[in-house]
Parts: sequence; structure tokens; C-alpha cells
Amino acid sequence: MEKSIENIWKEGFLKSDALVAPKINNLYSQKSIHIIDKFKRMFKINLIAIVAFSFIFLVVSYFVGVPLMGAIFFVTLMVLVIINKRLLNGLDRIDKGENSYQYLKAFNQWIKKQVAVNKRISTFMYPIIFMSIIIGFWFKDAEGIPLGKRLVNEVLFGFPDTYLLFGIPLIGIVILVLIIGLLAFFGGKIYQWDLNIIYGRVFRKLEELMADIESLNA
Repeated sequence: MEKSIENIWKEGFLKSDALVAPKINNLYSQKSIHIIDKFKRMFKINLIAIVAFSFIFLVVSYFVGVPLMGAIFFVTLMVLVIINKRLLNGLDRIDKGENSYQYLKAFNQWIKKQVAVNKRISTFMYPIIFMSIIIGFWFKDAEGIPLGKRLVNEVLFGFPDTYLLFGIPLIGIVILVLIIGLLAFFGGKIYQWDLNIIYGRVFRKLEELMADIESLNA
């Protein structure tokens, strides 16, 4: 039986789809891999920059007389790098052989996990970094006397009735606790803001690509 024009027309579309669909899938797969590879490169560079900065800061802090600040700062950042390096190893285990949408979904799930972990870390990291600064300058040598002790003596000279707790003015402790509490409370938000500055463009491209794939599958 001869094919009708309608059947020939339908077959033409089917053949066209058979040729075009793999090209579209391949295009989105390449875009997916490109976005994720770009993020991985940026993430690795960021970790390397943190390591380099922490080493430089450690050396500089020693020569300017605040070695405790440098040591605490260094250890805190090294812990951060180790945790994120392990998270990055998990990203390498995502199967690139999956279709582009599943690949992007797996990457998106990894991002959510990475952000959640670092938000929790930030509630401790920012207060620790702040305390490293306070401790560093408190014990900094100031003409044979720790700078903190010298400051307390100056306060007592001007305000002899100042109440001390563990040798520190109570008002100073209250202010310190308040700042630490605020840093802990807003630590996650500070991290999110920092994350958006560095990776915001990559995340927007990821969302746009996932939306395009979902619209095609609809």
C-alpha cells in the first residue's frame, strides 16, 4: 500500500527527531559538564588560595608579634580546607555517563549538601577567627607587658571602680560575648553572601540550564 502524504509527513518528523534529539541531548550534556567542570576549577583554585593565604598570614603574624592569632587562624582555615576537599572528592564520584538532567540534579544535590555543611561550619568559624584576633593582640608584647594587660591598667587608671572578671573588665566580656553571638547567628548568612559573590554566576547558569531541560521534557 502506498504511503499517504500524512504518513510520509509524520515519518519525516520522526526521522528528523531521531537526528536532532541526540544532538540536543549531546549539547546539553556538554553544557552540563562544562558548568560543573568550571565550578570544580573555581572551587579548587579557591581552596588553594585559602591554603596559600593561611601560610602567608601565619608567617606575617609571627613577625608582627601576634603568633597566636596566626596559629589559630591557620588551624581554622586548614580544617575548613580539609572538610571541603573531602566534599570535592564526592563531586568527582558523580557519574558523567548519566543523562544531562540527572547529572545536573546530582550536582545540585551535592551543592546543597556542600552549602549546608559550610553554613554549619560558619557558625563556629567566624567567631573563632574573631577570637583569634582578640587573643593575638591581647598577648602581643607591648614594651615587656602584654597589650591586653596594658589596656586593662589604662582602664583601671581612668575608672578605678571598674568590675573585673578573670582580670578583664566585665563590660569588655559582655561586648565580646555579644559580638561572638552575632557572628555565630549570622555566620551562615555571611557564608551565603560570600558564596553568591564567588559562584553566583555559575549557579545562575546551572538553574537556567536545568529549567531549559525541564521545559523540553515537559
